Amino acid sequence: MIAKIWKKVIFVILIVACLFNIVSKLVKKVAVIDELKATAQYQYEIEKEKIKK
Repeated sequence: MIAKIWKKVIFVILIVACLFNIVSKLVKKVAVIDELKATAQYQYEIEKEKIKK
């Protein structure tokens, strides 16, 4: 009886951990994409100023 309860508790903890991992990766991925866009914009501005000179 106690073993069944522990199995359910561990299963719920496992599901929560997996969901947390997925959400964490999605949030980090969005941040990386934003960072890459900002870097590309910065490089574009530098190249644009080089052409003007």
